Amino acid sequence: MSTHLVIWDFLVFALYFVLVVSYGYFIYKKKKKSESSDSKNFFLAEGSLTWWAIGASIIASNISAEQFIGMSGDGFFAGIAVAVYEWLGAATLILVAFFLMPIYIKNKIYTMPQFLTMRYNSQVALIMSIFWLFLYVFVNLTSILYLGALAINGLLGGGYFHEVMLVLALFAIFITLGGMKVIGYTDAIQVAVLIIGGLATTYMALTIVSQNFGFGKDALAGFKVLMHEAPDHFHLMFKKPKVDAPQIDIDKYLILPAFGMYAAGQWISNLNYWGCNQYITQRALGADLKTARTGILFASLLKILMPVIVMLPGIIAYVLYQKGLLPGMEDGNKDSAYSAILAFLPTGLKGLAVAALTAAIVASLAGKANSISTIFTMDIYKKYLHKDAGEVAMVKTGRLTVIVAMLLGIAFTWNDLLGISGEGGYTFVQKYSSFISPGVLATFLLGMFWKRTSGAAAVAGIVTGFLASIFFNQLAVRIFGPETWLYSAFRNSEGVYEIPFFICLGWSFLTTMLVMIGISLAGPVISEKAIFLDKAMFKLEPSSIILSVTTMLLLAAIYSRFW
Repeated sequence: MSTHLVIWDFLVFALYFVLVVSYGYFIYKKKKKSESSDSKNFFLAEGSLTWWAIGASIIASNISAEQFIGMSGDGFFAGIAVAVYEWLGAATLILVAFFLMPIYIKNKIYTMPQFLTMRYNSQVALIMSIFWLFLYVFVNLTSILYLGALAINGLLGGGYFHEVMLVLALFAIFITLGGMKVIGYTDAIQVAVLIIGGLATTYMALTIVSQNFGFGKDALAGFKVLMHEAPDHFHLMFKKPKVDAPQIDIDKYLILPAFGMYAAGQWISNLNYWGCNQYITQRALGADLKTARTGILFASLLKILMPVIVMLPGIIAYVLYQKGLLPGMEDGNKDSAYSAILAFLPTGLKGLAVAALTAAIVASLAGKANSISTIFTMDIYKKYLHKDAGEVAMVKTGRLTVIVAMLLGIAFTWNDLLGISGEGGYTFVQKYSSFISPGVLATFLLGMFWKRTSGAAAVAGIVTGFLASIFFNQLAVRIFGPETWLYSAFRNSEGVYEIPFFICLGWSFLTTMLVMIGISLAGPVISEKAIFLDKAMFKLEPSSIILSVTTMLLLAAIYSRFW
Protein backbone atom coordinates (compact mmCIF):
# COMPACT_ATOMS: atom_id res chain seq x y z
CA MET A 1 0.00 0.00 0.00
CA SER A 2 1.37 3.42 -0.97
CA THR A 3 0.17 6.81 0.13
CA HIS A 4 1.59 8.38 -3.02
CA LEU A 5 0.32 8.62 -6.57
CA VAL A 6 2.05 6.67 -9.36
CA ILE A 7 2.16 7.17 -13.12
CA TRP A 8 -1.24 5.57 -13.82
CA ASP A 9 -2.88 7.78 -11.23
CA PHE A 10 -1.37 10.84 -12.88
CA LEU A 11 -2.60 9.67 -16.28
CA VAL A 12 -6.18 9.27 -15.00
CA PHE A 13 -5.97 12.70 -13.40
CA ALA A 14 -4.52 14.20 -16.60
CA LEU A 15 -7.43 12.75 -18.59
CA TYR A 16 -9.87 14.52 -16.26
CA PHE A 17 -7.92 17.77 -16.52
CA VAL A 18 -7.78 17.72 -20.33
CA LEU A 19 -11.48 16.83 -20.55
CA VAL A 20 -12.60 19.74 -18.36
CA VAL A 21 -10.28 22.29 -19.96
CA SER A 22 -11.16 21.21 -23.51
CA TYR A 23 -14.89 21.23 -22.88
CA GLY A 24 -14.66 24.57 -21.11
CA TYR A 25 -12.77 26.06 -24.05
CA PHE A 26 -15.31 24.58 -26.49
CA ILE A 27 -18.21 26.15 -24.57
CA TYR A 28 -16.35 29.48 -24.37
CA LYS A 29 -15.70 29.59 -28.15
CA LYS A 30 -19.25 28.52 -28.93
CA LYS A 31 -20.60 31.20 -26.59
CA LYS A 32 -18.45 33.88 -28.22
CA LYS A 33 -19.75 33.03 -31.68
CA SER A 34 -23.44 32.67 -30.86
CA GLU A 35 -24.04 35.16 -28.04
CA SER A 36 -23.28 38.73 -27.17
CA SER A 37 -20.56 39.34 -24.61
CA ASP A 38 -22.75 41.45 -22.36
CA SER A 39 -22.51 41.39 -18.59
CA LYS A 40 -25.65 39.32 -17.95
CA ASN A 41 -24.37 36.53 -20.18
CA PHE A 42 -20.99 36.63 -18.45
CA PHE A 43 -22.31 36.66 -14.89
CA LEU A 44 -25.54 34.67 -15.28
CA ALA A 45 -25.45 32.75 -18.60
CA GLU A 46 -28.91 34.25 -18.98
CA GLY A 47 -31.43 31.69 -20.20
CA SER A 48 -28.83 29.26 -21.56
CA LEU A 49 -28.40 26.74 -18.73
CA THR A 50 -30.59 23.62 -18.81
CA TRP A 51 -32.20 22.18 -15.67
CA TRP A 52 -29.60 19.44 -15.37
CA ALA A 53 -26.75 21.95 -15.78
CA ILE A 54 -28.28 24.14 -13.06
CA GLY A 55 -28.69 21.19 -10.67
CA ALA A 56 -25.21 19.82 -11.37
CA SER A 57 -23.67 23.27 -10.99
CA ILE A 58 -25.37 23.82 -7.62
CA ILE A 59 -23.99 20.52 -6.31
CA ALA A 60 -20.53 21.03 -7.81
CA SER A 61 -20.34 24.49 -6.27
CA ASN A 62 -21.56 23.26 -2.90
CA ILE A 63 -19.46 20.10 -2.52
CA SER A 64 -15.85 21.08 -2.08
CA ALA A 65 -12.85 20.48 0.12
CA GLU A 66 -15.02 21.66 3.02
CA GLN A 67 -17.11 18.51 2.55
CA PHE A 68 -14.56 15.99 1.28
CA ILE A 69 -12.02 16.90 3.96
CA GLY A 70 -14.03 18.74 6.62
CA MET A 71 -17.21 16.64 6.63
CA SER A 72 -15.26 13.42 6.30
CA GLY A 73 -13.25 14.61 9.30
CA ASP A 74 -16.43 15.26 11.27
CA GLY A 75 -17.68 11.82 10.16
CA PHE A 76 -14.49 10.38 11.68
CA PHE A 77 -15.13 12.33 14.87
CA ALA A 78 -18.92 12.35 15.27
CA GLY A 79 -20.38 9.94 12.72
CA ILE A 80 -23.55 10.04 10.68
CA ALA A 81 -25.03 12.96 12.65
CA VAL A 82 -22.96 15.35 10.51
CA ALA A 83 -25.01 14.26 7.49
CA VAL A 84 -27.76 16.56 8.80
CA TYR A 85 -26.08 19.34 6.79
CA GLU A 86 -26.74 17.45 3.57
CA TRP A 87 -30.11 15.85 4.31
CA LEU A 88 -31.77 18.93 5.77
CA GLY A 89 -30.14 20.81 2.90
CA ALA A 90 -32.10 18.59 0.52
CA ALA A 91 -35.37 19.49 2.29
CA THR A 92 -34.41 23.17 2.32
CA LEU A 93 -33.81 23.19 -1.44
CA ILE A 94 -37.41 22.07 -1.93
CA LEU A 95 -38.60 25.09 0.09
CA VAL A 96 -36.34 27.39 -1.93
CA ALA A 97 -37.64 25.98 -5.24
CA PHE A 98 -41.28 26.28 -4.16
CA PHE A 99 -41.36 29.61 -2.34
CA LEU A 100 -38.25 31.77 -2.87
CA MET A 101 -37.24 31.20 -6.47
CA PRO A 102 -40.64 32.35 -7.90
CA ILE A 103 -40.19 35.69 -6.12
CA TYR A 104 -36.68 36.19 -7.47
CA ILE A 105 -37.54 35.25 -11.03
CA LYS A 106 -40.83 37.16 -11.24
CA ASN A 107 -39.03 40.32 -10.07
CA LYS A 108 -36.05 39.70 -12.43
CA ILE A 109 -33.55 39.54 -9.60
CA TYR A 110 -29.98 38.78 -10.71
CA THR A 111 -28.08 39.44 -7.48
CA MET A 112 -29.02 39.29 -3.83
CA PRO A 113 -28.09 42.97 -3.25
CA GLN A 114 -30.39 43.86 -6.16
CA PHE A 115 -33.28 42.26 -4.26
CA LEU A 116 -32.40 44.26 -1.14
CA THR A 117 -32.33 47.48 -3.17
CA MET A 118 -35.70 46.74 -4.75
CA ARG A 119 -37.35 45.72 -1.47
CA TYR A 120 -35.63 48.12 0.93
CA ASN A 121 -33.02 50.66 -0.21
CA SER A 122 -29.49 50.98 -1.56
CA GLN A 123 -27.98 51.37 1.93
CA VAL A 124 -29.19 47.91 2.97
CA ALA A 125 -27.85 46.46 -0.28
CA LEU A 126 -24.44 48.11 0.14
CA ILE A 127 -24.06 46.88 3.73
CA MET A 128 -24.87 43.33 2.71
CA SER A 129 -22.67 43.47 -0.41
CA ILE A 130 -19.70 44.28 1.80
CA PHE A 131 -20.65 41.55 4.31
CA TRP A 132 -20.94 38.96 1.54
CA LEU A 133 -17.67 39.94 -0.14
CA PHE A 134 -15.76 39.61 3.14
CA LEU A 135 -17.42 36.28 3.93
CA TYR A 136 -16.84 34.80 0.47
CA VAL A 137 -13.19 35.89 0.26
CA PHE A 138 -11.95 35.48 3.83
CA VAL A 139 -13.97 32.46 4.97
CA ASN A 140 -15.08 30.48 1.90
CA LEU A 141 -12.23 30.93 -0.58
CA THR A 142 -9.60 30.54 2.12
CA SER A 143 -11.12 27.38 3.59
CA ILE A 144 -11.55 25.76 0.16
CA LEU A 145 -7.95 26.55 -0.81
CA TYR A 146 -6.53 25.46 2.53
CA LEU A 147 -8.37 22.15 2.87
CA GLY A 148 -7.97 21.29 -0.81
CA ALA A 149 -4.25 21.95 -0.84
CA LEU A 150 -3.85 20.07 2.46
CA ALA A 151 -5.51 16.94 1.07
CA ILE A 152 -3.79 16.80 -2.32
CA ASN A 153 -0.42 17.70 -0.80
CA GLY A 154 -0.74 14.68 1.48
CA LEU A 155 -1.35 12.40 -1.49
CA LEU A 156 1.72 13.77 -3.23
CA GLY A 157 3.85 12.86 -0.24
CA GLY A 158 4.00 16.29 1.39
CA GLY A 159 6.11 19.35 0.73
CA TYR A 160 3.95 20.76 -2.08
CA PHE A 161 1.23 22.59 -0.12
CA HIS A 162 1.81 26.02 -1.65
CA GLU A 163 2.40 24.71 -5.16
CA VAL A 164 -0.86 22.72 -5.03
CA MET A 165 -2.72 25.78 -3.79
CA LEU A 166 -1.45 27.87 -6.71
CA VAL A 167 -2.38 25.20 -9.27
CA LEU A 168 -5.91 24.90 -7.85
CA ALA A 169 -6.33 28.68 -7.92
CA LEU A 170 -5.06 28.97 -11.50
CA PHE A 171 -7.30 26.14 -12.71
CA ALA A 172 -10.31 27.83 -11.09
CA ILE A 173 -9.40 31.24 -12.56
CA PHE A 174 -9.16 29.71 -16.04
CA ILE A 175 -12.71 28.34 -15.78
CA THR A 176 -14.16 31.43 -14.08
CA LEU A 177 -12.88 33.88 -16.69
CA GLY A 178 -15.07 32.15 -19.28
CA GLY A 179 -18.22 33.28 -17.46
CA MET A 180 -21.19 31.51 -15.89
CA LYS A 181 -22.05 29.43 -18.96
CA VAL A 182 -18.57 27.87 -19.00
CA ILE A 183 -18.82 27.30 -15.24
CA GLY A 184 -22.31 25.80 -15.51
CA TYR A 185 -21.53 23.30 -18.25
CA THR A 186 -18.06 22.31 -17.01
CA ASP A 187 -19.70 21.76 -13.61
CA ALA A 188 -21.75 19.01 -15.25
CA ILE A 189 -18.48 17.17 -15.93
CA GLN A 190 -17.12 18.11 -12.53
CA VAL A 191 -20.13 16.70 -10.69
CA ALA A 192 -20.06 13.52 -12.77
CA VAL A 193 -16.40 13.00 -11.87
CA LEU A 194 -17.18 13.92 -8.27
CA ILE A 195 -20.00 11.38 -7.95
CA ILE A 196 -18.33 8.55 -9.90
CA GLY A 197 -14.98 9.01 -8.20
CA GLY A 198 -16.55 9.57 -4.78
CA LEU A 199 -18.80 6.52 -4.96
CA ALA A 200 -15.95 4.37 -6.26
CA THR A 201 -13.78 5.52 -3.34
CA THR A 202 -16.48 4.72 -0.78
CA TYR A 203 -17.23 1.34 -2.39
CA MET A 204 -13.57 0.30 -2.41
CA ALA A 205 -13.07 1.53 1.15
CA LEU A 206 -16.04 -0.57 2.32
CA THR A 207 -14.61 -3.66 0.63
CA ILE A 208 -11.29 -2.99 2.39
CA VAL A 209 -13.09 -2.88 5.76
CA SER A 210 -14.90 -6.11 4.92
CA GLN A 211 -11.68 -7.81 3.87
CA ASN A 212 -9.80 -6.72 7.01
CA PHE A 213 -12.57 -8.14 9.22
CA GLY A 214 -12.65 -11.50 7.42
CA PHE A 215 -15.73 -11.11 5.19
CA GLY A 216 -14.01 -10.95 1.79
CA LYS A 217 -14.52 -8.08 -0.65
CA ASP A 218 -18.14 -7.29 0.13
CA ALA A 219 -19.17 -3.62 0.41
CA LEU A 220 -22.46 -4.41 2.16
CA ALA A 221 -20.66 -6.57 4.70
CA GLY A 222 -18.21 -3.70 5.18
CA PHE A 223 -21.08 -1.35 6.03
CA LYS A 224 -22.44 -3.84 8.58
CA VAL A 225 -18.96 -4.01 10.12
CA LEU A 226 -19.01 -0.23 10.54
CA MET A 227 -22.35 -0.35 12.35
CA HIS A 228 -21.09 -3.14 14.62
CA GLU A 229 -17.66 -1.66 15.37
CA ALA A 230 -18.79 1.97 15.74
CA PRO A 231 -22.46 1.96 16.84
CA ASP A 232 -22.01 5.38 18.46
CA HIS A 233 -21.27 6.78 14.97
CA PHE A 234 -24.74 5.88 13.67
CA HIS A 235 -26.93 8.25 15.67
CA LEU A 236 -28.50 11.23 13.91
CA MET A 237 -28.74 13.28 17.10
CA PHE A 238 -26.62 13.59 20.24
CA LYS A 239 -28.28 14.05 23.61
CA LYS A 240 -27.31 16.98 25.79
CA PRO A 241 -24.40 15.71 27.92
CA LYS A 242 -23.97 16.14 31.66
CA VAL A 243 -21.31 18.56 32.90
CA ASP A 244 -19.06 15.69 33.98
CA ALA A 245 -19.53 13.71 30.73
CA PRO A 246 -16.45 12.54 28.79
CA GLN A 247 -14.89 15.40 26.83
CA ILE A 248 -15.49 13.69 23.50
CA ASP A 249 -19.26 13.62 24.16
CA ILE A 250 -19.19 17.33 25.02
CA ASP A 251 -17.18 18.18 21.91
CA LYS A 252 -19.66 16.30 19.72
CA TYR A 253 -22.58 18.15 21.31
CA LEU A 254 -20.87 21.51 20.78
CA ILE A 255 -20.85 21.05 17.00
CA LEU A 256 -24.12 19.07 16.68
CA PRO A 257 -26.34 20.08 19.62
CA ALA A 258 -29.21 17.62 19.79
CA PHE A 259 -32.77 18.86 19.29
CA GLY A 260 -31.73 22.53 19.34
CA MET A 261 -29.94 21.98 16.06
CA TYR A 262 -33.06 20.59 14.36
CA ALA A 263 -35.45 23.05 15.99
CA ALA A 264 -33.72 26.20 14.78
CA GLY A 265 -30.02 26.34 13.96
CA GLN A 266 -29.85 23.97 11.02
CA TRP A 267 -32.91 25.43 9.31
CA ILE A 268 -31.62 28.98 9.69
CA SER A 269 -28.20 28.02 8.36
CA ASN A 270 -29.64 26.04 5.44
CA LEU A 271 -32.29 28.59 4.43
CA ASN A 272 -29.70 31.34 4.44
CA TYR A 273 -27.18 29.27 2.48
CA TRP A 274 -29.54 27.84 -0.13
CA GLY A 275 -32.04 30.68 -0.44
CA CYS A 276 -30.23 33.98 0.22
CA ASN A 277 -26.78 33.20 -1.10
CA GLN A 278 -25.53 34.60 -4.41
CA TYR A 279 -23.10 31.73 -4.65
CA ILE A 280 -25.94 29.20 -4.94
CA THR A 281 -28.95 31.05 -6.35
CA GLN A 282 -26.91 32.57 -9.18
CA ARG A 283 -27.04 29.28 -11.06
CA ALA A 284 -30.82 29.54 -11.40
CA LEU A 285 -31.46 33.28 -11.58
CA GLY A 286 -30.90 33.56 -15.33
CA ALA A 287 -33.40 30.79 -16.22
CA ASP A 288 -37.19 30.69 -16.50
CA LEU A 289 -39.07 29.49 -13.41
CA LYS A 290 -39.79 25.95 -14.60
CA THR A 291 -36.16 25.32 -15.58
CA ALA A 292 -34.80 26.92 -12.40
CA ARG A 293 -37.20 25.03 -10.15
CA THR A 294 -36.50 21.67 -11.83
CA GLY A 295 -32.75 22.28 -11.58
CA ILE A 296 -32.97 23.08 -7.87
CA LEU A 297 -35.14 20.02 -7.16
CA PHE A 298 -32.67 17.86 -9.12
CA ALA A 299 -29.91 19.23 -6.87
CA SER A 300 -32.08 18.38 -3.87
CA LEU A 301 -32.29 14.77 -4.99
CA LEU A 302 -28.53 14.60 -5.52
CA LYS A 303 -27.91 16.01 -2.03
CA ILE A 304 -29.24 12.81 -0.45
CA LEU A 305 -26.38 10.91 -2.04
CA MET A 306 -23.64 13.25 -0.85
CA PRO A 307 -23.09 11.85 2.69
CA VAL A 308 -22.19 8.49 1.13
CA ILE A 309 -19.40 10.27 -0.75
CA VAL A 310 -18.18 12.85 1.76
CA MET A 311 -19.15 11.56 5.23
CA LEU A 312 -19.05 7.74 5.14
CA PRO A 313 -15.30 7.60 4.33
CA GLY A 314 -14.74 9.37 7.66
CA ILE A 315 -16.53 6.59 9.58
CA ILE A 316 -14.55 4.01 7.59
CA ALA A 317 -11.35 5.82 8.58
CA TYR A 318 -12.45 5.82 12.23
CA VAL A 319 -13.01 2.04 12.33
CA LEU A 320 -9.71 1.28 10.59
CA TYR A 321 -7.89 3.78 12.82
CA GLN A 322 -9.29 2.21 16.00
CA LYS A 323 -7.97 -1.17 14.83
CA GLY A 324 -4.54 0.25 13.96
CA LEU A 325 -5.09 -0.38 10.25
CA LEU A 326 -4.81 3.19 8.95
CA PRO A 327 -1.26 4.43 8.24
CA GLY A 328 -1.09 8.17 7.68
CA MET A 329 -3.33 9.01 10.65
CA GLU A 330 -0.95 8.35 13.50
CA ASP A 331 -1.71 11.81 14.94
CA GLY A 332 -5.47 11.21 14.87
CA ASN A 333 -6.10 14.52 13.05
CA LYS A 334 -9.68 14.18 11.81
CA ASP A 335 -9.07 16.37 8.74
CA SER A 336 -6.56 13.76 7.53
CA ALA A 337 -9.23 11.02 7.40
CA TYR A 338 -10.15 11.30 3.71
CA SER A 339 -6.53 11.44 2.51
CA ALA A 340 -5.70 8.40 4.63
CA ILE A 341 -8.57 6.43 3.05
CA LEU A 342 -7.36 7.29 -0.45
CA ALA A 343 -4.04 5.62 0.36
CA PHE A 344 -5.84 2.23 0.35
CA LEU A 345 -7.14 2.59 -3.19
CA PRO A 346 -5.59 0.68 -6.08
CA THR A 347 -3.57 2.36 -8.81
CA GLY A 348 -5.74 4.28 -11.25
CA LEU A 349 -8.70 4.51 -8.90
CA LYS A 350 -6.57 6.67 -6.61
CA GLY A 351 -6.12 9.04 -9.55
CA LEU A 352 -9.88 9.05 -10.13
CA ALA A 353 -10.48 9.83 -6.45
CA VAL A 354 -8.02 12.73 -6.60
CA ALA A 355 -9.75 13.92 -9.77
CA ALA A 356 -13.08 13.85 -7.90
CA LEU A 357 -11.59 15.84 -5.05
CA THR A 358 -10.00 18.33 -7.45
CA ALA A 359 -13.26 18.66 -9.39
CA ALA A 360 -15.07 19.56 -6.17
CA ILE A 361 -12.42 22.08 -5.15
CA VAL A 362 -12.09 23.78 -8.53
CA ALA A 363 -15.85 23.94 -9.15
CA SER A 364 -16.43 25.55 -5.77
CA LEU A 365 -13.57 28.01 -6.22
CA ALA A 366 -14.88 28.98 -9.65
CA GLY A 367 -18.46 29.37 -8.43
CA LYS A 368 -17.41 31.41 -5.41
CA ALA A 369 -15.11 33.64 -7.48
CA ASN A 370 -17.89 34.22 -10.02
CA SER A 371 -20.30 35.28 -7.27
CA ILE A 372 -17.71 37.64 -5.76
CA SER A 373 -17.19 39.08 -9.21
CA THR A 374 -20.93 39.47 -9.83
CA ILE A 375 -21.67 41.24 -6.55
CA PHE A 376 -18.69 43.58 -6.80
CA THR A 377 -19.22 44.48 -10.45
CA MET A 378 -23.00 44.83 -10.55
CA ASP A 379 -23.70 46.10 -7.04
CA ILE A 380 -20.63 48.19 -6.17
CA TYR A 381 -18.61 49.05 -9.29
CA LYS A 382 -21.59 49.86 -11.53
CA LYS A 383 -23.59 51.67 -8.85
CA TYR A 384 -20.91 53.60 -6.98
CA LEU A 385 -17.57 53.61 -8.79
CA HIS A 386 -18.41 53.87 -12.50
CA LYS A 387 -22.10 54.48 -13.11
CA ASP A 388 -21.57 54.92 -16.88
CA ALA A 389 -19.63 51.67 -17.32
CA GLY A 390 -20.55 49.82 -20.50
CA GLU A 391 -20.91 46.07 -21.00
CA VAL A 392 -17.30 45.51 -22.03
CA ALA A 393 -15.99 47.47 -19.03
CA MET A 394 -18.18 45.47 -16.66
CA VAL A 395 -17.00 42.14 -18.03
CA LYS A 396 -13.36 43.29 -17.77
CA THR A 397 -13.96 44.44 -14.20
CA GLY A 398 -15.59 41.13 -13.40
CA ARG A 399 -12.58 39.20 -14.69
CA LEU A 400 -10.15 41.42 -12.79
CA THR A 401 -12.20 40.93 -9.61
CA VAL A 402 -11.89 37.15 -10.02
CA ILE A 403 -8.10 37.41 -10.09
CA VAL A 404 -7.90 39.85 -7.16
CA ALA A 405 -10.26 37.74 -5.02
CA MET A 406 -8.21 34.61 -5.68
CA LEU A 407 -4.96 36.40 -4.83
CA LEU A 408 -6.46 37.58 -1.53
CA GLY A 409 -7.62 34.04 -0.79
CA ILE A 410 -4.13 32.71 -1.47
CA ALA A 411 -2.51 35.41 0.67
CA PHE A 412 -4.64 34.60 3.72
CA THR A 413 -4.33 30.85 3.21
CA TRP A 414 -0.57 30.80 2.59
CA ASN A 415 0.33 30.57 6.28
CA ASP A 416 -3.19 29.84 7.61
CA LEU A 417 -3.63 33.42 8.84
CA LEU A 418 -7.26 32.79 9.82
CA GLY A 419 -6.47 29.71 11.92
CA ILE A 420 -8.55 27.29 9.82
CA SER A 421 -6.52 24.31 10.98
CA GLY A 422 -7.22 25.04 14.64
CA GLU A 423 -10.84 23.87 14.93
CA GLY A 424 -11.36 21.69 11.88
CA GLY A 425 -12.23 22.90 8.41
CA TYR A 426 -15.95 22.20 8.31
CA THR A 427 -16.66 23.64 11.75
CA PHE A 428 -14.63 26.75 10.84
CA VAL A 429 -16.80 27.49 7.80
CA GLN A 430 -20.11 26.77 9.52
CA LYS A 431 -19.29 28.69 12.68
CA TYR A 432 -18.11 31.92 11.06
CA SER A 433 -20.77 31.87 8.34
CA SER A 434 -23.35 31.76 11.13
CA PHE A 435 -22.37 35.24 12.29
CA ILE A 436 -24.26 36.84 9.40
CA SER A 437 -26.94 34.19 8.78
CA PRO A 438 -29.53 35.49 11.31
CA GLY A 439 -29.60 39.05 9.97
CA VAL A 440 -29.59 38.01 6.32
CA LEU A 441 -32.32 35.39 6.61
CA ALA A 442 -34.60 37.57 8.74
CA THR A 443 -34.20 40.46 6.28
CA PHE A 444 -35.04 38.28 3.28
CA LEU A 445 -37.95 36.34 4.79
CA LEU A 446 -39.68 39.36 6.32
CA GLY A 447 -39.01 41.34 3.15
CA MET A 448 -40.64 38.70 1.00
CA PHE A 449 -43.59 37.65 3.12
CA TRP A 450 -44.49 40.62 5.37
CA LYS A 451 -45.50 43.80 3.56
CA ARG A 452 -44.96 45.95 6.64
CA THR A 453 -41.20 45.35 6.91
CA SER A 454 -39.40 48.67 6.55
CA GLY A 455 -35.97 49.71 5.32
CA ALA A 456 -35.04 50.94 8.80
CA ALA A 457 -35.96 47.52 10.18
CA ALA A 458 -33.74 45.83 7.57
CA VAL A 459 -30.69 47.91 8.53
CA ALA A 460 -31.38 47.27 12.21
CA GLY A 461 -31.88 43.57 11.52
CA ILE A 462 -28.56 43.12 9.71
CA VAL A 463 -26.66 44.94 12.46
CA THR A 464 -28.61 43.18 15.25
CA GLY A 465 -28.04 39.75 13.73
CA PHE A 466 -24.28 40.30 13.62
CA LEU A 467 -24.05 41.82 17.10
CA ALA A 468 -26.33 39.16 18.60
CA SER A 469 -24.11 36.46 17.08
CA ILE A 470 -21.04 38.03 18.66
CA PHE A 471 -22.89 38.29 21.98
CA PHE A 472 -24.08 34.68 22.13
CA ASN A 473 -20.89 33.20 20.68
CA GLN A 474 -18.34 35.30 22.56
CA LEU A 475 -19.78 37.35 25.44
CA ALA A 476 -22.83 35.68 27.01
CA VAL A 477 -20.88 33.10 29.00
CA ARG A 478 -18.42 35.70 30.28
CA ILE A 479 -21.22 37.99 31.46
CA PHE A 480 -23.87 35.59 32.76
CA GLY A 481 -21.91 32.39 33.37
CA PRO A 482 -22.17 28.92 31.82
CA GLU A 483 -25.75 28.07 32.79
CA THR A 484 -28.90 30.19 32.30
CA TRP A 485 -32.46 29.55 31.16
CA LEU A 486 -31.35 30.68 27.68
CA TYR A 487 -28.50 28.25 27.17
CA SER A 488 -26.08 25.71 28.62
CA ALA A 489 -22.40 26.20 27.97
CA PHE A 490 -19.78 23.45 28.18
CA ARG A 491 -16.01 23.41 28.41
CA ASN A 492 -14.48 22.63 25.02
CA SER A 493 -11.30 20.62 24.56
CA GLU A 494 -9.25 23.77 25.20
CA GLY A 495 -10.95 24.32 28.57
CA VAL A 496 -13.02 27.32 27.46
CA TYR A 497 -16.77 27.49 28.11
CA GLU A 498 -18.67 27.58 24.83
CA ILE A 499 -22.33 27.62 23.75
CA PRO A 500 -23.00 25.37 20.72
CA PHE A 501 -22.98 27.73 17.75
CA PHE A 502 -26.24 26.30 16.39
CA ILE A 503 -27.93 27.29 19.67
CA CYS A 504 -26.37 30.75 19.33
CA LEU A 505 -27.72 30.89 15.79
CA GLY A 506 -31.28 30.23 16.97
CA TRP A 507 -31.22 32.90 19.68
CA SER A 508 -29.57 35.42 17.35
CA PHE A 509 -32.25 34.83 14.71
CA LEU A 510 -35.09 35.19 17.22
CA THR A 511 -33.57 38.42 18.58
CA THR A 512 -33.22 39.80 15.06
CA MET A 513 -36.79 38.95 14.11
CA LEU A 514 -38.18 40.63 17.24
CA VAL A 515 -36.16 43.80 16.61
CA MET A 516 -37.24 43.98 12.96
CA ILE A 517 -40.90 43.33 13.77
CA GLY A 518 -40.85 45.95 16.53
CA ILE A 519 -39.35 48.64 14.31
CA SER A 520 -41.67 47.79 11.40
CA LEU A 521 -44.75 48.02 13.63
CA ALA A 522 -43.84 51.66 14.28
CA GLY A 523 -44.00 52.41 10.55
CA PRO A 524 -46.64 52.26 7.79
CA VAL A 525 -49.01 49.30 7.64
CA ILE A 526 -47.73 48.53 4.15
CA SER A 527 -44.21 49.51 3.08
CA GLU A 528 -44.03 51.50 -0.14
CA LYS A 529 -41.58 48.87 -1.44
CA ALA A 530 -43.57 45.83 -0.34
CA ILE A 531 -43.66 42.77 -2.58
CA PHE A 532 -47.14 41.72 -3.63
CA LEU A 533 -47.32 37.97 -4.08
CA ASP A 534 -49.36 36.28 -6.78
CA LYS A 535 -50.64 32.77 -5.98
CA ALA A 536 -50.02 31.76 -9.58
CA MET A 537 -46.28 32.19 -8.93
CA PHE A 538 -46.32 29.18 -6.63
CA LYS A 539 -48.21 26.79 -8.89
CA LEU A 540 -46.28 23.52 -9.29
CA GLU A 541 -45.64 21.46 -12.39
CA PRO A 542 -46.22 17.67 -12.11
CA SER A 543 -42.48 17.09 -12.57
CA SER A 544 -41.74 19.34 -9.57
CA ILE A 545 -44.20 17.42 -7.41
CA ILE A 546 -42.71 14.06 -8.43
CA LEU A 547 -39.13 15.17 -7.75
CA SER A 548 -39.92 16.70 -4.37
CA VAL A 549 -42.05 13.75 -3.17
CA THR A 550 -39.30 11.31 -4.21
CA THR A 551 -36.73 13.29 -2.23
CA MET A 552 -38.92 13.51 0.87
CA LEU A 553 -39.72 9.78 0.80
CA LEU A 554 -36.01 8.96 0.64
CA LEU A 555 -35.33 11.31 3.56
CA ALA A 556 -38.13 9.73 5.57
CA ALA A 557 -36.67 6.27 4.95
CA ILE A 558 -33.21 7.39 6.08
CA TYR A 559 -34.44 9.06 9.25
CA SER A 560 -36.71 6.19 10.19
CA ARG A 561 -33.68 3.87 9.97
CA PHE A 562 -31.08 5.90 11.91
CA TRP A 563 -33.05 8.19 14.22
